[in-house]
Amino acid sequence: MTKLPLSWFEGTNVVEIARLLIGKIIRTDFDGKLTSGRISETEAYAGVSDKASHAFGGRRTARTETMYANGGTAYVYLCYGIHHLFNIVTNVKDVPHAVLIRGILPLEGEEQIRQRLNKPNPIPSGKLATGPGLVSKALGISTLHTGILLENTITIWEDGFHPERIEITPRIGIDYAKEDKDLPYRFLLV
Repeated sequence: MTKLPLSWFEGTNVVEIARLLIGKIIRTDFDGKLTSGRISETEAYAGVSDKASHAFGGRRTARTETMYANGGTAYVYLCYGIHHLFNIVTNVKDVPHAVLIRGILPLEGEEQIRQRLNKPNPIPSGKLATGPGLVSKALGISTLHTGILLENTITIWEDGFHPERIEITPRIGIDYAKEDKDLPYRFLLV
């Protein structure tokens, strides 16, 4: 396995990066508790021009400032006051692109993942972390991790896996984004 360098996330096409992340491995190592999963679902958010993006129109707030960091930075925000959603900032500094990680297939530390999710063994591992809030919870990621670089406690790896098929659809739950809600920016491992 090879850890992706931060420069990998500096590509200018956030949609392509979201597609290429399908099949990669996300690993977390918090307090000696290693967990990982194969990325099975992503969504791209194309910054200032994307009505679904937190940075649409150049919006810069305390919450969105992390989106303007260098590619390879974690952007974690709270949704509905309860769900921590993990995104990877892409592109270069001051270009607020991000990829939301919506699903993983657990690989390492499944017992720890099940404890974090409070899900018993009868639930198949492929159904444990489907949904962005569950991904963060399964991996131990919270808003405390926003702004960190993906090089130590949270990392992305390549292990030679190449998806046979990736489904492409519009993003979910963004009706407020008007015509941008129909952009084909969601990718799923099938």
